[in-house]
Amino acid sequence: MTRDKQIIWGARIVSAVFTPFYLPLVGLLALFLFSYLSLYPWAFKLRVIAMVYLFTILLPTFLIHLYRRYHGWTPIELGQRERRMVPYVISILCYFACVWLMEQQHIPHFMASIVIAALVVQVVCAMINVVWKISHHTAAIGGFAGALFVFADAFGFNPVWWFCLLFVVAGLLGTSRMILRQHSLSQVVAGFLIGAVCTVFSILWL
Repeated sequence: MTRDKQIIWGARIVSAVFTPFYLPLVGLLALFLFSYLSLYPWAFKLRVIAMVYLFTILLPTFLIHLYRRYHGWTPIELGQRERRMVPYVISILCYFACVWLMEQQHIPHFMASIVIAALVVQVVCAMINVVWKISHHTAAIGGFAGALFVFADAFGFNPVWWFCLLFVVAGLLGTSRMILRQHSLSQVVAGFLIGAVCTVFSILWL
């Protein structure tokens, strides 16, 4: 395998590992491990995690895969701006269903706020995608940065080392998306900033 192919395969692996759909689940796991929410019974935490996994990862991934296979597109071809709207709608509906179900089961709003923030990021990205392609991958990692900022202030911990790790991952992810020719530098940076701003706004005010 040539060096160029190795770089491309590495970029594909990074893009697959840090898929945008993992943002709500990772955020919830962080809260359950590092905040007072760790005091909740494990049965309750597992139920919430299973619900979030079903509606924010498994279901949208499966439905988008079926949509792509129906049209005979590769993952790269699905990344074209004109073809991204239906996957956006699918994921938005799944996230909305998750939020509605969490509200119906009276799950604390502080937990649901993570899914709400991810939903808002998806809606804003979908609206922007109508006229300009933006990186959903970096919007998700930007959303994680915004959540880290809010939770660090709420729980009173120093987030410096977490931010250092997050920026390294964001840099690798953004570079990977550009290597795969899915986004330009401006689209990658804009995605990160929009994700961070939307998440801070959603958690604090929604």
